[in-house]
Amino acid sequence: MPCKPLMHSLALACLLALGATAPADAAAPRPEVDAAAAKLQAQVVHWRRDFHQHPELSNREQRTGQVIARELAKMGLEPRTGVAGHGVVAVLKGGRPGPRIALRADMDALPVTERNDLPFASKATGEYRGQKVGVMHACGHDAHMAILLGVARALVDRRAQLPGEVMFVFQPAEEGAPPGEQGGAPLMLEQGLFDGFRPEAIFGLHVFSSVQAGKIAVRGGPLMAASDRFGIKVIGRQTHGSRPWGGIDPVVAAADIVGSAQSIVSRRTDIARLPAVVTFGAINGGVRYNIIPDEVEMVGTIRTFDPGMREAILADLRNVASHVAAAHGARVEAQVPDGEGNPATVNDPELTARMLPSLQAAVGAENVYEPALQMGAEDFAYYAKEVPAMFFFVGATAPGIDPETAPGNHSPEFMLDETSLDVGLRALLQVSLDYLHGPG
Repeated sequence: MPCKPLMHSLALACLLALGATAPADAAAPRPEVDAAAAKLQAQVVHWRRDFHQHPELSNREQRTGQVIARELAKMGLEPRTGVAGHGVVAVLKGGRPGPRIALRADMDALPVTERNDLPFASKATGEYRGQKVGVMHACGHDAHMAILLGVARALVDRRAQLPGEVMFVFQPAEEGAPPGEQGGAPLMLEQGLFDGFRPEAIFGLHVFSSVQAGKIAVRGGPLMAASDRFGIKVIGRQTHGSRPWGGIDPVVAAADIVGSAQSIVSRRTDIARLPAVVTFGAINGGVRYNIIPDEVEMVGTIRTFDPGMREAILADLRNVASHVAAAHGARVEAQVPDGEGNPATVNDPELTARMLPSLQAAVGAENVYEPALQMGAEDFAYYAKEVPAMFFFVGATAPGIDPETAPGNHSPEFMLDETSLDVGLRALLQVSLDYLHGPG
């Protein structure tokens, strides 16, 4: 039997398949959404291109935060800056009593050198882990900020007739704070994001290359995996490359650890129940072709959905690393996990089922579907542990291009079809208005 969240997700799949809807008035397209989308289309595109041309790394989003605060102030809001670094938060109070909701967009870019021929392509550079790197909005956070600014403007324009209150959360460091720093959603919450403003629900979105532009993907229950980082240092003894017997080779030991670790998921984890991933993302060691170095460092990630499976995989990786290294005469210093990772992103099943008709109304029922579980991770998960949450994907890949082969999020060739800005604006605005106005 599937776990409870998966049963809720299967129920949502049935709703999608059967075309089930909430009451007709709750699911009806809103004329004000159409009007706002038409009015704001050019401005949202302008915002997105400006953010794209001026990306900033995690916990370094100084200009980005300044632009957001300036735009919110121009709308008549009172933005609070410096939240969890360069985060920006503003609250809109409607003219009528009603519920409280929060809407979140992430702000940071990635250490990626852009390879797209665009007039607004990023030429920015920065420093990451001591290296000079290109900087690019290769994950679409530029689009998220532009969409949320557009939704804020549309809701401010309707302030007098708007029931309730809306918190706009522009969050830094979603991709993870640099080593030795704090950041992202955990720090926003630690600094009291919801103190004095406890939303009934929080909503967020993500443009996604594996979803066709014009479509939305959403599921109740588990959506995105938990993410843990690990670091393993293999320590040997340096010697001349022509005399490997004169030392202990950490390169060979590291290679053996990488190979042996593949059996953790393929042979020791019940992936028939839920998927899991162990990935080595970087290996560094040595400086010269004929010197066997003292040590090799490896870093990687583990993705899981079940806490028990997570703990077992972490233990297995520690065991593999230490024992394989010992078989080579080497030893390891292992940080498994290396710090606190993201929990799984879990959509509240009842909230997702309630707001599904709103997404259908925004883009058409035929354009909303339930995706497979995603092994990517999101620190939106921390908000979802605090209050009922719904997170959904907006298609980013242009019609005529296969989403399965399109450059993915985090690729230097990630290419956003800008029609996704209109889709995201319509969807998030429709969801916000329908929730604020309430069922019926």
